[in-house]
Amino acid sequence: MKILMDNGHGLNTLGKRSPDGTLIEAAYTRKIGRIVSYLTDRGYDAELLVPEDEDISLSERVKRVNAISSSCPAQTGHLAPNVILISIHINTAGNGSKWTNATGWSVYTCKGQTASDHLADCLCQAAIKNFPGRRIRTDYSDGDHDWEENFYILRHSLCSAVLTENFFMDGLDFEFLQSKACKQAIVDTHIEGIIEYIESTQSDSILRNLTTT
Repeated sequence: MKILMDNGHGLNTLGKRSPDGTLIEAAYTRKIGRIVSYLTDRGYDAELLVPEDEDISLSERVKRVNAISSSCPAQTGHLAPNVILISIHINTAGNGSKWTNATGWSVYTCKGQTASDHLADCLCQAAIKNFPGRRIRTDYSDGDHDWEENFYILRHSLCSAVLTENFFMDGLDFEFLQSKACKQAIVDTHIEGIIEYIESTQSDSILRNLTTT
């Protein structure tokens, strides 16, 4: 399975930083992008979608995702079965100019029931484990952990795709985000969630093959 890690925004993106300007989302997500090397060291096929420092448009990001997904085509109208995308972000509750009381980790999928929901669940369970005592923001209105939004990269990617918001850089999480423990926990959450998703989907595939032969 191909794992695509999308580090949100670019160093030249306006805003997208803490109110005091010391925490820049693009710089942070690029550090967290070392998830790719952790996964490749363990034998997984992982790739950083945006190796550039500058911002790359959402349409170009989706173009890159779908070029890879098209090499693993599924049935018409379905998502590529052997590609997943995780877009990594840091959240804000306001416009970035003022401090807020916001806190928490969350994961998003596009609207509707898709294969992305299972990937989101695996990541959320890993977050619950790795962030004890921290708020995990969930929306159970549709029976699962994730929030649903029509984010462009989720809506247009031809593979299972989720977006994680790793706490609030303008809120109560500001100091925690800068700690070594938080950075490692974010990395661990994504690695563990991705591996659980891959192993569980492979197990399901083996069971389906057994029952049809």
